Amino acid sequence: MVSTAVTVAGWVAAGLAGALAAGVLRAYGDRMEAVARACHELRGPLTAARLGLALPTGQTLPSPTRLRAIDTELGRAALALDDLSGTGGGPRRLWRLDRVDVRALVADCVEAWQASASAAGSAVTVGGSGAEAAVWGDRLRLAQAIGNLVANAIEHGRAPVGVDVAVRGGVVRVAVSDEGPGLPAPVPELRQRPRRGRGPRGRGLAIAAEVAEAHGGALVSAPSRRGARLVLELPVAVPGRDSAN
Repeated sequence: MVSTAVTVAGWVAAGLAGALAAGVLRAYGDRMEAVARACHELRGPLTAARLGLALPTGQTLPSPTRLRAIDTELGRAALALDDLSGTGGGPRRLWRLDRVDVRALVADCVEAWQASASAAGSAVTVGGSGAEAAVWGDRLRLAQAIGNLVANAIEHGRAPVGVDVAVRGGVVRVAVSDEGPGLPAPVPELRQRPRRGRGPRGRGLAIAAEVAEAHGGALVSAPSRRGARLVLELPVAVPGRDSAN
């Protein structure tokens, strides 16, 4: 009887120890993923800003458009540090909700990444016109999502990279396409790969998807004649409302 009790107690203790170890490993894994995300979000914007400040021969100052774009990228970098420290809350946390002109934001994001695209032998073009494309959202978080999609297309796709903005059925659609080999897996699988230890690719897509979901939208892949085409879908700002809620 005593030996049975001891055996049961041993199994219980082992189970508790195993559960504790698993919890520690999960917490460690989450923290390492947070650090990896911060590095990802710092490296991209800082590289874009550094290359954006490199001036052609004879030009003494960046254009106001380039400076505004670089300021947005530096804001993204600061956001990454806030997220790492725990004060930012991650891509799902929206701190400031404004009426954001998506066309203007896309123009800034593309301008910020144009020098990086040129260094990679690529180029980014902007298309789309028509109805106002405004959403209620956190401008820096949205820049985080769009910047990641553009950076992914530059790094993993093939020139040219195109960014189109359209409004259809109450949804603002920001489509980023390239002429590369296409996605190696569906978006849901790619965004899970870093957490499963299957390489870093997909981290930018995961961040973009979380930002979209925090705004009541989604990140989806769309049919493309060639290459990849990722679409950030966001609910259009309803006239007369002063917030996203």
